[in-house]
Amino acid sequence: MKKIDEYQGKKVLVMGFGISGINAAHLLVKLGANVTANDKATPKNNDIVDDLEADGIRVITGDNPISLANEGFDVVVKNPGIPYDNPLVAAFVKQGTPIITEAELGWQIFDGHLVSVTGSNGKTTTTTLTQLMIAENAKHQVKYAGNIGISFSKIADDLGPDDTLVTELSSFQLLGAPTIHPHIAIITNIFSNHLDYHKTRENYINAKLNITRNQTKDDFLVINWDRDEWQKIAQRSQATIVPFSRLNKSHEGSYVEDGMIYWRGQEVMPTKDIRLIGPQNVENALAAIAAAKLSGVTNDAIKKVLTTFSGVRHRLQYVMEYQERLFYNDSKSTDIEATEVALQGFDRPVILLAGGLDRGYTFERLVPYFKKHVKAMIVFGECKDKMKDAGNQAGVPVIESENAITAVPEAWKLSEPGDVILLSPANASWDQFPSFEVRGDKFIEAVEELTGKKEQ
Repeated sequence: MKKIDEYQGKKVLVMGFGISGINAAHLLVKLGANVTANDKATPKNNDIVDDLEADGIRVITGDNPISLANEGFDVVVKNPGIPYDNPLVAAFVKQGTPIITEAELGWQIFDGHLVSVTGSNGKTTTTTLTQLMIAENAKHQVKYAGNIGISFSKIADDLGPDDTLVTELSSFQLLGAPTIHPHIAIITNIFSNHLDYHKTRENYINAKLNITRNQTKDDFLVINWDRDEWQKIAQRSQATIVPFSRLNKSHEGSYVEDGMIYWRGQEVMPTKDIRLIGPQNVENALAAIAAAKLSGVTNDAIKKVLTTFSGVRHRLQYVMEYQERLFYNDSKSTDIEATEVALQGFDRPVILLAGGLDRGYTFERLVPYFKKHVKAMIVFGECKDKMKDAGNQAGVPVIESENAITAVPEAWKLSEPGDVILLSPANASWDQFPSFEVRGDKFIEAVEELTGKKEQ
């Protein structure tokens, strides 16, 4: 941990009691700040409040009182998910109070080598692969943190100047990280996600580009080269551009040619040896390979990781095989693009479980993928009627169910040996579950109950 005095004697408000907020509050006390912690909800677990108060932190729950804006806070550390049009946040914006996220705080105390990953899809898998690859050859600690479910500031507190941290960063986190400066930044792809939060696609792109805003020519931006738009976005960075591409050969980076992965013209390994399925995971591997090679990782270390790593939980996660049916949990597919790439990863008939929060869009884009890959659909949630319409357009049998749990036995009844039963919702979970993680866990529990087996 790097010693800093920016917060000594400062009044700091922490908004949100998630993992990152709680860790940030305790760290700020350690850094000498006078901390108030606020959450709109009242925690069901009193231990959270007791623990904060035991560290001398003032705790306010059950509301975001607008009166807090008049207390002269020097800095606000905001949970990334709290929108900027929240009345209290908007009041701080109006008066010019600095608003940061826990990722910025983590960066301020970090004293090692930073690799950061963002993008619409593939962030967690790419982050994990990158960390595993670098760790294979490392003489010092190599950890991961961030949007992957581990507090950036907590891990940064434990690392020294020779250590490496690979961070997954969401657009929400990056909006509040004005000074973050990774030596290697990765942008996996950019689609049109979270427009309910960012309002416009350009706002969303600008938030993503904060990952490279402070980079110089001595740093590296690893970016997907498979779309013209992404190539143009790369021109907005001052870093040295390192492309990765599944579709376009580029000797400046990592790419695929005739089933072989190359790094700057040198063979690395065949794509068929990657244990993860699907073209999206070839792209994730290419991004991780580029970051790993820039970090001095050997081909043998890269091969070891890619031939053994079986996936991140909820990201096209293999659950089990039962009576010649394969179950996959892809609950992290909360948008159309993620479900598109998930379906392309299978050469077997798929029974698709899909649906969730209605964000106002329809699913015609999925019709060609339904026609090619899906033999039946089980739909649920707020948008089930829209999902059903797309299935009908594709000529696929569609059954309605209550949720991702009740859909499992319905899918089983429709299945035959050789089929894949896939949860890939194409929608957020918040209409029925508090998170995609809970939705995926409940799906796995339903599979275990159906089969009498534990996930593999």
